[in-house]
Amino acid sequence: MNEEHLLRIQAIAEAALLAAGKPLSLEQLRELFAEDERPARQVMEHVMVQLEAACEGRGFELKKVASGYRLQVREEYAPWVGRLFEEKPQRYSRALLETLALIAYRQPITRGEIEDIRGVTVSSNIIRTLLEREWVRVVGHRDVPGRPAMYATTKQFLDYFNLTGLDQLPPLSEVRDLEEIGREIEKNMQGEIEFESPESSQQTIH
Repeated sequence: MNEEHLLRIQAIAEAALLAAGKPLSLEQLRELFAEDERPARQVMEHVMVQLEAACEGRGFELKKVASGYRLQVREEYAPWVGRLFEEKPQRYSRALLETLALIAYRQPITRGEIEDIRGVTVSSNIIRTLLEREWVRVVGHRDVPGRPAMYATTKQFLDYFNLTGLDQLPPLSEVRDLEEIGREIEKNMQGEIEFESPESSQQTIH
């Protein structure tokens, strides 16, 4: 496969990522092509490396997250780009951030277990918000009386925080307490910029 062909595949992948406004997996990118011209997985991986290099020095970058690849504004330019949008990112309570942190680090975990650790009742609104944002999901039920739901984080949670896996979360030994984790999560949220409209929670870039 010659360089011209590789550049064409790169341009198609770049156009698709810009249009999608959400992460696309390697297989989704390959499926853009007709079967008789579909690049091999190894070729597609090479193209993505080329595209990442082509973004150097630009205002945006190619980022690999849990669901695949996406093009996003570089974090250092978020303050300027954010001025395009009148609506500010929604702010979340410390209780929600601490609950999310507990689910991320102790999953699968039940609401009762979260309450035991935090020492206070977890509002139903907090759980509903996390489920609606698709940051957490029910992965089963604890085999105890009442069979409480067990919660775990999702790929959308990883995507939102620019992670490919839970192993990229800072080790608990490096985090003093839940409040510190909450502050880190809130810091990431403050850089949220909507890709097309402030109402679209699925098209965020950081």
